[in-house]
Amino acid sequence: MNSLESPQNIETSSPASPEDSSFGDVLRQFELEHQQQETSNAALEGTVLSVSVEAIMVDIGRKQEGVLIPGADGVPRDIAAGAKVLVNVTGRTEDGYYQLSTIRIEQPKDFTALQAAFDEKQVISGTVTEQVKGGLRVDVGVPAFLPASRSGVREVAELESLVGKQIQCRVTKLDVSNPDRPDVVVDRRGVLEEEAAKAKREAFEKLSEGMIVNATVRNVTDFGAFLEIMPGVDGLLHVADISWNRVDKPSSVMKPGDSLQVKILRINRETRKISLGLKQLTPDPWSQAAEQFKPGERVRGKVVRLTDFGAFVELLPGVDGLIHLSEMSWTKRVRKPSDILQSGETVEAVVLGVNPAEKRISLGLKQALGNPWDDIEKKFPVGAIVEGPVSSLAQFGAFVTLAEGIDGMVHIADIQRDKKLQHPKEVLNVGQVVRAQVTEVDKDKRRIRLSMKQLEPTAADLFIQEHQLGETLTARVAEVHRGEARVEVADGVTARCKLKETAPVEEPSAAAGGSIDDWTQLLKSRWKGGVGGSAGAGGAKGPAGDSKESVKPGGTYRFRITSMDAASRRIEVELAE
Repeated sequence: MNSLESPQNIETSSPASPEDSSFGDVLRQFELEHQQQETSNAALEGTVLSVSVEAIMVDIGRKQEGVLIPGADGVPRDIAAGAKVLVNVTGRTEDGYYQLSTIRIEQPKDFTALQAAFDEKQVISGTVTEQVKGGLRVDVGVPAFLPASRSGVREVAELESLVGKQIQCRVTKLDVSNPDRPDVVVDRRGVLEEEAAKAKREAFEKLSEGMIVNATVRNVTDFGAFLEIMPGVDGLLHVADISWNRVDKPSSVMKPGDSLQVKILRINRETRKISLGLKQLTPDPWSQAAEQFKPGERVRGKVVRLTDFGAFVELLPGVDGLIHLSEMSWTKRVRKPSDILQSGETVEAVVLGVNPAEKRISLGLKQALGNPWDDIEKKFPVGAIVEGPVSSLAQFGAFVTLAEGIDGMVHIADIQRDKKLQHPKEVLNVGQVVRAQVTEVDKDKRRIRLSMKQLEPTAADLFIQEHQLGETLTARVAEVHRGEARVEVADGVTARCKLKETAPVEEPSAAAGGSIDDWTQLLKSRWKGGVGGSAGAGGAKGPAGDSKESVKPGGTYRFRITSMDAASRRIEVELAE
């Protein structure tokens, strides 16, 4: 048999005596009460026993005294022995004394007061006794829990800084179904937010439009910056109100933390929004624009911005003028500003108009360069020979570049003499250099007419080159009109011949006693004039036929060249003797 199973090794138990049983109960009850006293956070009234630099000893009616630290937790340094103080137990010191904390304001002392505070959502005071998991322990007459999310601090690390401090809070949960362990939850954040909102309302009411205030940049965005005017009160500084100069990005001129002096422009008390201005603290440069810039004056400035309709030129800080597309060139059709100008470029322009009320200045770039059409008649007079490349072709003709931005037009009928064209491209190409003669200049309509065929040699040109003055030739009379004959001296070439008036010949009368010699002279005169006579086999009449009566259309005569003008292609002849 195992020795452990021997009868002598088995202890027998007997019922405890009534005395032992009652003493154990009493002992357990005493320990329970003593433990409750040590862990209770109920308010106690104590009497100061002694005061030293390091500690204040307090009698709290328990077996062991309590200790207050002078200057800590609101403990006054001038407290004297015998003074009554309201305290609660927060723990034990290393020497075994109760660690005490004073209660300086009235706190709920029972559940009735807590219940009223909970029902009426009253703000009560409490002392943060320690940091626990998920939040803080707060003494509000009974232990209460303050969640970290409702503590009013942003970082969990800041929770520890609240330990030992009095706070204002509100009871958000109260469960006293177990009086020994009541479930109480408090909220500090809501109280702080209400206080901040109240302070904000009070501060907001003190603000007025036109006030100049100091503010701190809190946040910078693309459209402006939010500035803190005072705790809880922010205003918006729009990008357009930062400077009279154009500001593309607010972050280029300010950053969070900067201190600025700004002006309150507008206050909307319904939406509680405040608009701020920085540039309004300096004079408006447009007030100087009307005096400084006059129409017709030349100005210089930097191109600061290009748009679809023109270019903005900075004339003064905060003062821009606009060069419209239509005012950029006299000769070119400008489709976009970048065809002529580049951002950052310095240009010279002429002031066309100033409107300070609308903050507009109209500028002209082409006016500063001069209008090339003003002296176009001197540069390209009618009859001048010009040369240039073909810039474009159209159904009706071709455009030839004569100078920068100056084109002349050659009509399709003026391209060639001997061929009728359906389209200029049959004989011309873009870029081809051609010669032409100026036939028309219209400065008002900005039009120059050219002719290429004028430079081609004509039959008249060839005739003038091949013949000399005084030369005689046989030619046909094409027309006689008002004492002048049009004579065909060559194929397609006509000359002008002035005819002489023939004086009437008085015949001698026998009755007048005319002699035989007089009749002989009359017959000779008529023969020379061809009266009743023929021009001969060749049809050419003699020199006596230089008269209206003797020269007939269709007749062939001999003529002498008396004048040839190559410039006007004009040829004049006379009947040869």
